Amino acid sequence: MPPPTLIEIIPQKLPPRLPITVPGSKSITNRALILAALARNRVVLKGALWSEDTQVMVTALRQLGIAIDIQSDLAEMCNRVIVVNGRGGGIDPGGSEASPKELFVGNAGTSARFLASLVCLGQGVYRLSGVPRMHERPQSDLFKSLRELGYVVDSSNDKLPALFHGAGPRNGRCRVSLSESSQFASALLLSARIGGWDIQLEGENADESPYVAMTEKLLKVFPFEGGEFQVEPDASSGSYFWGAGATVNQWPESGWQIDGEFPRFLPLPPRISRHSDLGDSIMTAIVLAPLADHPVLFTDLGRLRVQECERVMALRTELRKCGARVEEAGDSLTVFPSRLHGAEIETYDDHRMAMCFGMLGLSVGGMRIRNPACVKKTFPDFFAKLAAPKPSGWAASIWRIASPGGDRVEHLTERALVFE
Repeated sequence: MPPPTLIEIIPQKLPPRLPITVPGSKSITNRALILAALARNRVVLKGALWSEDTQVMVTALRQLGIAIDIQSDLAEMCNRVIVVNGRGGGIDPGGSEASPKELFVGNAGTSARFLASLVCLGQGVYRLSGVPRMHERPQSDLFKSLRELGYVVDSSNDKLPALFHGAGPRNGRCRVSLSESSQFASALLLSARIGGWDIQLEGENADESPYVAMTEKLLKVFPFEGGEFQVEPDASSGSYFWGAGATVNQWPESGWQIDGEFPRFLPLPPRISRHSDLGDSIMTAIVLAPLADHPVLFTDLGRLRVQECERVMALRTELRKCGARVEEAGDSLTVFPSRLHGAEIETYDDHRMAMCFGMLGLSVGGMRIRNPACVKKTFPDFFAKLAAPKPSGWAASIWRIASPGGDRVEHLTERALVFE
């Protein structure tokens, strides 16, 4: 049977008695995959996330001639042990301008940006493309930096799809702005050791600098000569369980992930900034805010507008459907204490919208989630963990809904809620 297009979550306020296990960090996994491909010998990545975004990266690296073996991880069904046979910077050649080597990145921003830099280390022409939303997302500062390094990047609008003319390692210097996305700087830094590039960061934007810091810390400890690397759990994914009242197993305390700070923001303070406080988990906090006993101001949200969907608009719209009072001013949202009710939530094909409102459905009756399978981007078994029996899951009752406004037609098993 095809995956459900609409589900309803029956409220279950009591959290599981045991800590929830969440998959590995997407940000760390995709960085580690690039670094492992550039390593001199075999690298074993343990606790690596296995989701749509990381599968896109693995597929592309295999197309570039990197041998990768995937093994199961008994501790978490959506993790894998990934064995990468690094080639010390070597990748298979591209094609010609008329017939380039095609790499599809879906809507995976990390894959798109990290691969753009990596293919410049090859020879020949590579074409990166994705889904329509990926073709709308910013790329211009990265393309500008690659051109400063002497590489040719052809794009009609400085977005994907684009052609990258690989010219191999070449010593050079470039500047990269952090104003649009930290992924541009991270993409360059990941390949800089092999490329011989000197990367100068400018326009320091605290909104993104924690992710650049993650990349720099990873570069210092990664086993480039071969060995093992442990990927820590994803703090952004863990925020939904903290928000619903549970705890998370092996909560990351390395300081690499800004969202590792999320538990410190419960209960919610009167003001939270995406510049200095939280990363993607600020969405979790926004959806929790109507349940607080005071208004909460969320500031510096501009980055949310250019991600998987226009998230500021999406959060405002869907919270209002549920009866929340939400006011938008510039790149800020103020969310007021509100009496919430259920609604059919549009997810905009955005995994974090689905998970935020899935979390809310554990305490607010009548919450229905459209296209729940979009969670496969980073957390394929998210809803399965809600349905899993106690003590390790919520034992929430989740139903397939026949159609918008329709009746419950099937009680879904834990297995039916794993979207692969």
